[in-house]
Amino acid sequence: MNYEQALSYISSTYSLGIKKGTENISYLLNLLDNPQNKVKVIHVAGTNGKGSTCSFISSVLTKAGYKVGLYTSPFLEVFNERMRINGNNIEDQRLADLVEIVKEKIEIMVADGMPHPTEFEVTTAVGFLYFALENVDYLVLEVGLGGRYDATNVIDNPILTIITSLSIDHVDQLGDSLAGIAFEKAGIIKNSVPLVLYPQKEEASAVIYDQAKLKNAPVYQVESSNVSISEKSLYGQKMTMNISGESFEDLAISLIGDHQSKNALTAVTALKVLRDNKLAEFTNEHLRQGLSETKWAGRLELLVKEPITIIDGAHNEDGAEVLAQAIRKYLSDYKVTLVFGMLRDKDINKVLGILLPVVDKVITAMPNSDRAMTAEDLAQKVKAFEKPVEVSKNIKDAVEKASMISGEKEAIVYAGSLYMIGEVRTLINKMNDSL
Repeated sequence: MNYEQALSYISSTYSLGIKKGTENISYLLNLLDNPQNKVKVIHVAGTNGKGSTCSFISSVLTKAGYKVGLYTSPFLEVFNERMRINGNNIEDQRLADLVEIVKEKIEIMVADGMPHPTEFEVTTAVGFLYFALENVDYLVLEVGLGGRYDATNVIDNPILTIITSLSIDHVDQLGDSLAGIAFEKAGIIKNSVPLVLYPQKEEASAVIYDQAKLKNAPVYQVESSNVSISEKSLYGQKMTMNISGESFEDLAISLIGDHQSKNALTAVTALKVLRDNKLAEFTNEHLRQGLSETKWAGRLELLVKEPITIIDGAHNEDGAEVLAQAIRKYLSDYKVTLVFGMLRDKDINKVLGILLPVVDKVITAMPNSDRAMTAEDLAQKVKAFEKPVEVSKNIKDAVEKASMISGEKEAIVYAGSLYMIGEVRTLINKMNDSL
């Protein structure tokens, strides 16, 4: 099996949809000799901020000399991004070889009468096998959807669990109440395993604390007041953190937005818990270097400086609020063009209601997904807000239209579905490389 065949096989399972529960993947992993039990796992759930929090932790542990696996989803530009070791994507042929091994076991389980695994289950099994065979010191594992019934929750004994910012999203699968979503995310909490908890609304935190108490899991609450930002700009921010009596001064991150300071605080709290419990060793210099070198593509990412071009996968209410806040803070003196595309099953009107007041005009685009809203239909929604709008034929056309903007005080913000943001990132980087 080659790389293209491997990706084709994985994508062929997309039509199987989403299955709740871990019975199916547990059966598959048992046939693979349970690779998930051979690695030390830091398990991270949440609605927003999972990826950057995972990346902060992975970067610091890598700086400390450990071999660190990072499993995230979805990908932006290439599938291999979902499985990384020390910041490097899995190699094409290695991925293909592992998919072939997993495919052989899937054929056995289907012959045994078990349902065929879903796309996410297949990918997760490949990831566990990869990280186990590579004998990583740690696996920073991001939940795919929810927590309780997510395929990653086959992990029985992580060394640490983390729950990041929670908000309403994936209503069809998780429900439309914050308490209900918190209950699903709290499904990753394990008996006596420490939990690091991002600041939450009371409705969510009450549920999580109840579940932690049932599992006798100590909760390390992240407090927003424990981080003080001394500098912030489009190019990053500097801060000091005070956590449980220990001070971490002059920490710098390149990720922008107030939420990223909280994600960094969550990551540092988690790392301190690991160090205090003798589960990992690192110096404060490792911490400082790891944070400063952390990158997280597609989330308030400054892609071009002239004209200022930012890409952000804001696709729900909380994400839109964060983006709108960043536009007000960093681009208040600029005319902002929003290039926007979203999936039909998202609350598009609510997101538009948050973003449109802080931009000057809009170019609509259609993400490459069967669930995407057409650029024409999206433009009609924008017009209802009485905002100038232009329709693009496709994402490439949208980038070309936006590239005509070159004024000194003009800025371009690409936002919405990650299906669109990834393609935009590739196109813009290619344009820049050709200059």
